[in-house]
Amino acid sequence: MSQYLPLVVLLALAVVFGILSFFASRLLAPRRPSSAKEAPYECGIVPSREPPERFPVSFYVVAMLFIMFDIEIIFLYPYAVNHSTLGFYGFWAILFFSVIFFATFVYEVARGGLDWGPMQRYRQLATDAAMVTPERTLASTVRRVGTEGREPESSSPSAA
Repeated sequence: MSQYLPLVVLLALAVVFGILSFFASRLLAPRRPSSAKEAPYECGIVPSREPPERFPVSFYVVAMLFIMFDIEIIFLYPYAVNHSTLGFYGFWAILFFSVIFFATFVYEVARGGLDWGPMQRYRQLATDAAMVTPERTLASTVRRVGTEGREPESSSPSAA
């Protein structure tokens, strides 16, 4: 029991210091309340009005994806450490979990959950399938800026 004596003494000193600090600040600190001091503190620009729309759900989706990646790493780490003792059962369990996780991630990316910008909407996967056609090539879909007045590039390299 004597081995815990230093810990008990340190805990008692910490509590006494906290209580003394609290009462000393109450006794010695000047009291000058103002509306700015009593307002809740938030860093950044002070808002002059409320935002006109609700906070986008995309931020929460990204946060949930981050948490899901963390959970996957937490599940992969024990397997990486003890893969020889877990055997094929552990391998198939981790593979099954990773496939389900990756499928949900691909689905969210395909729906446009990670697209940022003011006009973000979920895409319909059936209508987006029409965008992938053989007629759409790099030359027909990419707009080249700053090429007005220039000669078109030839497909064969020029000899110097």
